[in-house]
Amino acid sequence: MLSGGLDSATVLACARERGHDCYALSFDYGQRHRSELDAAGRVARSLGCVEHRTMRIDTAGIGGSALTDSRIDVPEAPTQGIPVTYVPARNTVFLALALGWAEVLEAGSIYIGVNAVDYSGYPDCRPEFIAAFEKLIAVATRAGVEGHRLRLETPLIALSKAQIIALGTGLGVDYAQTVSCYQADAQGRACGRCDSCRLRRGGFAAAGVPDPTRYR
Repeated sequence: MLSGGLDSATVLACARERGHDCYALSFDYGQRHRSELDAAGRVARSLGCVEHRTMRIDTAGIGGSALTDSRIDVPEAPTQGIPVTYVPARNTVFLALALGWAEVLEAGSIYIGVNAVDYSGYPDCRPEFIAAFEKLIAVATRAGVEGHRLRLETPLIALSKAQIIALGTGLGVDYAQTVSCYQADAQGRACGRCDSCRLRRGGFAAAGVPDPTRYR
């Protein structure tokens, strides 16, 4: 699963390093930071994906998130609890679609870049969610009920942002190609103020790696 951001690019590099033939899946879900989709294409090409698909989903029709509703401002200061940038049920929907394609491909693993250390507090990035979805895979798929386990891989879930950047740098990820900002402009330039920008910038500083992010 490839958003075009820092974490998903690192996960793709991890999957490639483990010897997988990689099929990347991105989602056009009505997000305001659509330049991340261009970034996903760049990352997929540079890391040698067999195929890269983008699926369209209208989560903007559901609303309730600053990432899909232009009437809700993206916070530019730290907030308590689950922030308004949380997209209701996003990873549940994304993983369900990824699971369907994985079955068609007869894949053995689905890789997702969720992280439970340096993250924004989203419930669908936590180990409890991943464990619950793995149980669903076992009973909701032909592969699962026929005894062919399809693994849900989360290699970044216990890493800090600095550790993720160090890992990806060692695997040859070009982070200049990625877009993490929640309100990046059409050219992919970051605001430098949103939660995602703060986590990303802090991660590069802590890792001792120059920040290649283009800020507007």
